[in-house]
Amino acid sequence: MTTAHAVPAEALEGVHAGDRLGRLARIALYVGIAGLAIGACLGWSGGETEMRHFWFSYLVGFTFLLTIGMGTLLFTMLQHVVGAHWSVVVRRIAELTMANFPLLALMFLPLLVPLMDGSGSLWPWAGHYEGGDPGHAALLEHKRPFLNVPFFLLRIGIYFGVWIFLARRFLQMSLDQDATDSPDPTVRARKWSAPSIIVFAFALSFGAFDLLMSLNPSWFSTIFGVYIFAGSFIANCAWLILCARWLQNRNLLTTQVTVEHYHDLGKFLFAFIFFWGYIGFSQFLIIWYANLPEETMWYKDRLTPAWEMWSWFIVFGHFALPFAGILSRHVKRSRVGLLVLASYALLMHWIDMYWVIMPNMNAPSLGGPADGGTNPFGLMEIVVSVGLCGLFVSALARRAAKHPLLPVKDPLLGDSLAFENF
Repeated sequence: MTTAHAVPAEALEGVHAGDRLGRLARIALYVGIAGLAIGACLGWSGGETEMRHFWFSYLVGFTFLLTIGMGTLLFTMLQHVVGAHWSVVVRRIAELTMANFPLLALMFLPLLVPLMDGSGSLWPWAGHYEGGDPGHAALLEHKRPFLNVPFFLLRIGIYFGVWIFLARRFLQMSLDQDATDSPDPTVRARKWSAPSIIVFAFALSFGAFDLLMSLNPSWFSTIFGVYIFAGSFIANCAWLILCARWLQNRNLLTTQVTVEHYHDLGKFLFAFIFFWGYIGFSQFLIIWYANLPEETMWYKDRLTPAWEMWSWFIVFGHFALPFAGILSRHVKRSRVGLLVLASYALLMHWIDMYWVIMPNMNAPSLGGPADGGTNPFGLMEIVVSVGLCGLFVSALARRAAKHPLLPVKDPLLGDSLAFENF
């Protein structure tokens, strides 16, 4: 493995954060603890209904961060499998982010409370199922061999085992490359990447089925895993853009990450916004055309008075508006324009996770009010998600302070530094 460009000495300046991320780690930790504490207090003080609201809000924030982690892991493996050189200067940010999977596994542990308390307050199949349609309850009985707590926990353990192993493996190979001039660690990473992507794809798809699709256990969609995958990669692209900009504003990676790299990240973001819209519409079209009650109920729950405007907002706010906004080459190469659109895309991904999860709280198909009740959006969702994000960022900042912010001896680093779009 050879590179056509040498790495100049000045290119390795500003790649060690050191103590400059310590303050961020501390502040994020305090924000994380405070946000979760406020959310828990709101839940406990409001009785059973508000406590259920807390668990749904927790799942929204947890899934949002989990998809960022999955997106960065896939991005890392994808760059290795194709031998990309343009992305080397931003790949370490993805590697450090995906290393948070052990933390995400710990974040899942509180969800064992609504899973195992027998009430079925979050996942109905974990308690006494009282669906709106008796036929749905009968259908669920046929799913009992799959949808039961012990087997569910076993599968979740396997998913996190896969994600943690792959994230640690690829990060370690990248760090091993930092310590040697031999390209062997990068060659190993390329060999590992293709089979790892296949294993990862199964873990992501079945993880999406278990964590999210089973919130309404009578509903199913074979394309749902692809829908979550598309959202995860949108989150990854937006996350990398925001992290790189934040670091550059603090005199880190100032010369290494250029407008050319942001341009390619913008291309990725644009492509997956389009892909997400295509998959979302494909899922809706197939279900609408078949018109089967066990499939259409999921969309009917999201077209009740409480959720109809949110559904239209997802269509235009998550697809049409950002698609038009980032279509221009000028926007992808604009410092302010791309930053604004990346921030917006990440926010819309959170709203998408909210739209996927929260309607199940009072879904008519699950025995809720015929009009879908009221939309519960409020302080609870905000503080819980901010709290979880605070813990996530704190762990990332502490890890980033210990390692270089780009692979300093990657054999393709010289090409990445010299990269230009044509």
